Formats: sequence, C-alpha cells, structure tokens
Amino acid sequence: MVKYTGITMQGKVLVIEDIKELADLVTLYLKKEGFEVFAVESGEEGFILIEGWEPELIILDINLPGMDGLEFLQKFRKNSNTPVLIVSARDSDEDQISGLGIGADEYITKPFSPKVLVARVRAVLRRFRTFDSQEFDEKKENVFRFGPYVLDYDAYILKKDGERIPLSAKEYGCLAWLTEHCGKPMNVETIYNGVWKNNYGDLTTVAVYIQRLRKKIEEDPANPAYIETVHGMGYRLNANANSRG
Repeated sequence: MVKYTGITMQGKVLVIEDIKELADLVTLYLKKEGFEVFAVESGEEGFILIEGWEPELIILDINLPGMDGLEFLQKFRKNSNTPVLIVSARDSDEDQISGLGIGADEYITKPFSPKVLVARVRAVLRRFRTFDSQEFDEKKENVFRFGPYVLDYDAYILKKDGERIPLSAKEYGCLAWLTEHCGKPMNVETIYNGVWKNNYGDLTTVAVYIQRLRKKIEEDPANPAYIETVHGMGYRLNANANSRG
C-alpha cells in the first residue's frame, strides 16, 4: 500500500484495484491534480484502511481477489454515504444496473481515459460536497413536506422526523423531480432528461434509483406508499399517502 500526496490537496481518494499498473496510472493522474490517494489491492485491505483514514471518494474495481467489488460496496453502504465510482471491465447493462442499484454513484467501463476519470471524480465530489455542506432549516419556505419527511430544496437534504436521511446526488435529484411534479405520473425518459441532463447512461438507471429511494423512505419498498408505479406511464409521488413508517 502506497500513499501519494499532491501539493494542494483537492480530496482524499481510495483506489481499490488489483491490477497494479492500472492502480499506479490512476494514482499518478489523481496526484497530478492534487488529490491524496491510497491504493490497495483488495476489499479487505480497503476496510482496514478506512478505519483510520476516511476517504472522500472510492474508486472501486469489481473483479477483486477474495471479496469482490459488489460485496464490498454492499457492506460499505450499510454505514457510509461516501461516493463510490466503479471502474470495471464488466460492461453489460446487468452489471451496471447491479452496481448502481447497490449504491455506486458512477459506473465507468474499462478501458477509459484517465483524464475523463479525474473529471468524473471532480464532478462527483463537487456534487457530494455541495449537498453535504448545506444547513437544514425546516422553517424555510422552499421545502416540500410529505408524511414524516421534509425535503429542503436549498440545502439538498431530506429529513424524517428531524433525522437526516443520507441521499446521493442522483437520489436527491430523482426525489426532487418527483416532488416538483407531485401527483403527476412522470415517464422514465422525462425523469432521466430532467435529472441526468442527457449526459450519459441509459433509461434503466432511473428504475435503479427509484428502488434505492424506496428502500430509504418506504416502510415496505415492495408496496410503496409514496413513490408509486403508474403502469405504462412511469412514477408518481403520492404526498397524501398514509405513512406506514
């Protein structure tokens, strides 16, 4: 395990990649941009490192020795909302949907441009820091209330009965879009265009994030009270649902 420190520290990044040449290349580019980087070869090493060094973002391969990347991510998401960017040679829709579904914030397929990877890292950190640093005030007018929840549009924060519920940037975006169009069925393409701004990805990603939101706000995600599926039309937020939570 090697630590690299840039001259002006832009953020702390953990790289979990068992191919040393690739890990060194990613680390080199991040170092040039001023990031502090640790590189490890397995998920087990990653968990050991995280205990004493809190990264602001994790770059994660899926095909790892021992614990694979998806297992690492599933365990990591139980206790942390830190952004995770998957970099993998597995490029099928199923792999990407699976990665996003259990908590990845981005999914990049190999081979990739190191410069593009650094740009993605910056973009994800920028979104996360913006959302994570805002102050929450339930008395503000620019909020949306449904059941026990309060969504603050200015602070990008969701709270339930006063307790904050961590949301990733895209989770917040999907929920905000649905609340802004409360009661109206929104098709998948409209949600994708509104939240992802046609940058990249595919429409199936919307369903992945809807499922992630349901797991966070619904008592029974399989029978949602708030985020309803309108067959043939998309999704709709029902703010008047009776809370079962």
